[in-house]
Amino acid sequence: MANLSLELREGEFLSVVGRSGSGKSTLLHLLSSLIKPDSGEVFFHGENIHTLPEKRRNRLRSEAFAVVFQQHHLLPYLTVMENVLLPCMDGLAPVSAARTEAARAALDRLEIAGKADIKPNSLSGGEQQRVAIARALARGARVLFADEPTGSLDSATGASIMRTLRSLNRDGLSIIMVTHNEEFAGRADRLIRMADGRIFDAAAV
Repeated sequence: MANLSLELREGEFLSVVGRSGSGKSTLLHLLSSLIKPDSGEVFFHGENIHTLPEKRRNRLRSEAFAVVFQQHHLLPYLTVMENVLLPCMDGLAPVSAARTEAARAALDRLEIAGKADIKPNSLSGGEQQRVAIARALARGARVLFADEPTGSLDSATGASIMRTLRSLNRDGLSIIMVTHNEEFAGRADRLIRMADGRIFDAAAV
């Protein structure tokens, strides 16, 4: 990454496109605080997140940010509900009733509430991706970072996931999505193109 400047407005849906190796996923990981930049700054609501004390930065990542990957990263030995609640767990302490209710509401919002008690291996790819998104919603994330969320899905299932993301965005969730799919990228509010770690085009969709 070099000489790169980018701003995400609150409530915006931004898509990032580019060839493999262009820096899309690296940008996503920098913005979501998963990795630290060698130089430069990343601000969230006026705070440079990479200069925050580690404990505070981890809390910010846990409470305000959520990352959804192409591979869903669900634990096969846990139920759907347990996977959604996993980020809310603190050691052996029981999960609060409020967190459980938020998880149920998220599953209902993603239209998979009826799958709460089964294991992920019994789900289709699209359903597994919905569980991953529900996990983000249950934590009350304000920004969703989606790294190729439809990359492993067929076109019809991918389109369904995109409709879900668009609906969540209309409800106020800010989204940054990396994708190779030009059609899906065009459904965002704004699209940027990357090559060699640089933004070379940015425009409203």
